[in-house]
Amino acid sequence: MKIQFLGAAGTVTGSKYLLSVDQSHFLIDCGLFQGLKEWRLKNWESLPVNPEQIQAVILTHAHLDHSGYLPVLVKNGFKGKIYTTTASKALCEILLPDAGYLQEEDAAFANKHHFSKHKPAFPLYTEEEARQTIPYIESVSWDQKIPISKDCFAIFKRAGHILGASIVQLFANGRVITFSGDLGRQKTLTVEPPKKISKTDYLVVESTYGDKLHPTEDPKETLKRFIGEAVAKKGILLIPAFAVGRAQQILFVLSQLKKSNAIPSIPIYLNSPMAQEATRIFCQFDKEQALTPTECKQMCEAAKFVSSVQESKNLNALRGPAIVIAASGMATGGRVLHHLKFLAPNPRNMIVFAGFQAAGTRGEAMIHGAKEIKIHGEQVPVRAQVKVINTLSAHADQEEIMTWLKGFSKPPKQTFITHGEINASNALKKRIELDLHWQCETPQYLQEYKLN
Repeated sequence: MKIQFLGAAGTVTGSKYLLSVDQSHFLIDCGLFQGLKEWRLKNWESLPVNPEQIQAVILTHAHLDHSGYLPVLVKNGFKGKIYTTTASKALCEILLPDAGYLQEEDAAFANKHHFSKHKPAFPLYTEEEARQTIPYIESVSWDQKIPISKDCFAIFKRAGHILGASIVQLFANGRVITFSGDLGRQKTLTVEPPKKISKTDYLVVESTYGDKLHPTEDPKETLKRFIGEAVAKKGILLIPAFAVGRAQQILFVLSQLKKSNAIPSIPIYLNSPMAQEATRIFCQFDKEQALTPTECKQMCEAAKFVSSVQESKNLNALRGPAIVIAASGMATGGRVLHHLKFLAPNPRNMIVFAGFQAAGTRGEAMIHGAKEIKIHGEQVPVRAQVKVINTLSAHADQEEIMTWLKGFSKPPKQTFITHGEINASNALKKRIELDLHWQCETPQYLQEYKLN
C-alpha cells in the first residue's frame, strides 16, 4: 500500500490523495487548486496516474477545493464511482455545474475584453461537462461499511465542517488509513462537531489553522458592530461568502440579529444562485445539522434572494445602507467581483471577509492592506474599509485539532499533515510531536510514501 499527495501539500487547496492498494488505485478527494498562480496552473497539468486506472473516488465533502476537479477527471477517462454522503452529493449537483458555468463565463469575458494571455481563453471544463459528472456520484450512509473494491471498504463519519462533510476511514489488507477531510469546530452554529475516532494505522489530517487559535468573540456581536459602522456612513456592507457553509452561517447570524432587533431594518441581499440553492438544501437535510426547522425558516427569510443577472447588476446602483452577500468567499470569481469593482473604491463602503483567504487570492491581498486589486484585467482601488470575522470559521483551530487527535486510543504509525500553508502545517507538526509524541510528516507536492 502506498499514498501519493497530488494536492493540499504545502497549500490548503487542490486536495487529492492517491492511495494504491496492490494494483488498485483510489483517489481521496479531487479538488481544484486555487489562490497562487503557480498552484492554479496545476489544474491544467495531467495527473501522474491515468484517470482510467482509478477505480473509485472517495469524496470527503463538496467544497470545490475537494470536489472541483471531478469533471476534469471524468472528461479524461475516469469510469469508476464517486462515493460521498447524500448531502454532499446534493451539494455537488449544484456546485459543479455552477463552477463550470463560471469558468465559461470568465473565459468569455476574458475573450471579449482581450485581457487573457491565451488567445482564445478556454474554461477548464464547461457546465455541461460538469453535469456529465453527476451520474458517477453514488451517495452513502453514515457509519456503514461501503465496499469500494473486492478487498477494500470505507466508512464515512461526520466531520462537522459543512453539511455532509466526512471523516473517511479506508480498510484494506488489514490496515486502516483515516482521512480527516476538513475538520469542523467543537462548537459551531449550524452543524454538529466532528466525531471522535479511536484507532487507525495511518492518519492524514488537515492543518488549515494549524498555527492559530480562533478568537472567542461572539460572531453576532462582531457583525452587529460592523453593520453599525456601515449604517453610520450610509454605506454598503459587502460580504464575500463561500456559497456552501459560510453563506448559511451568515444568514443565520443575521436572522438572529434581526429577530432581537439588534440591527437597524436595512435591505439584505443574497446575490449567489448557488448559495441560494445550498441554503434550500441545508434546510432539506434538517437531521444533518444543528438548527431547528423554525431557525432554518428564519435563516431563509433573512435576505432577499437575487437571481437574475439584471437584478445582480441593479445592486450596483444601491444607495446605502444595505448588506450584500455574494460568492465567492475569497473573491476569486463569481458575482462578488462585479460588486467589488463598484464598491471597493468608495470609502463609505465596507467589505467583510468571513473565512480563510488562501495565499494569492484577492481576499488575502485585501485583508493584508492591498491598495488596489486586479479584476477583469483592470486595477481597482481599494478605499472601502476591509474587515475580517474569524469566529465563523468552519475549520478547527490548532487547539480543536489537538482535542480531536487526543480521541485516538493509541498513536497512528504515521501521521501526515496536509491542507495547510507551510507555516501552519509545520506548527501543527511541532505541537503534535511535543504533546503526543507521534511520528509526523508534512508531505510535499507529489511526494509518495509506502504504508508498510
